[in-house]
Amino acid sequence: MPDYSLETRLAVRYGGPVAGIDEAGRGPWAGPVVAAAVVLDREALPPGLLARLDDSKALKPAERAEILEALEAEARQGRAWIGRGRAEVEEIDRLNILEATMTAMARALAALTPAPAAVLVDGNRLPQLACPAEAVVKGDGRSLSIAAASIVAKVTRDREMADLAARFPGYGWERNQGYGTAEHQAALKELGVTPAHRRSFRPIRELLSGG
Repeated sequence: MPDYSLETRLAVRYGGPVAGIDEAGRGPWAGPVVAAAVVLDREALPPGLLARLDDSKALKPAERAEILEALEAEARQGRAWIGRGRAEVEEIDRLNILEATMTAMARALAALTPAPAAVLVDGNRLPQLACPAEAVVKGDGRSLSIAAASIVAKVTRDREMADLAARFPGYGWERNQGYGTAEHQAALKELGVTPAHRRSFRPIRELLSGG
């Protein structure tokens, strides 16, 4: 389970609050990539909420939604801070998915007020940020702040994909979130490519080229 040891170490080193950053949506064939940056006031937050924070992939959708609601309530009380960022499909196609993800992460941090003293980023690469940062492999299972960010990013993106599913019905995005499932592949063959698809991804590129 994640804890606060990484945040504590960086807070001592840099003399201020530490944010966790994570993303959702690198792998899907459609939709934006969404990132979140979260700072937690561990001493002020309810212990029950802290105990529920975990890698978003380890939680059921209803649990993620409940935790996001609780985090947003704490943010309104000044006991947590949340920033969101995103990169659109056009940016993914222009930059590539890695660079677009880094862009979304940087935007999430820029949306965080006040700015933290340092940042923990899930993964093994760092975006260009305006403060010291440390990459943490599998950080959503090690850091409470990254776990919180993973939940915020995941729920935010899932809701957006549900909205896109209403605009482009038939692809099952409310269920598969844009991943290349059998349902999604069958819909692509029947309905074709939408403006929300990532044309730089090989399955979409090959479909458009007739390959």
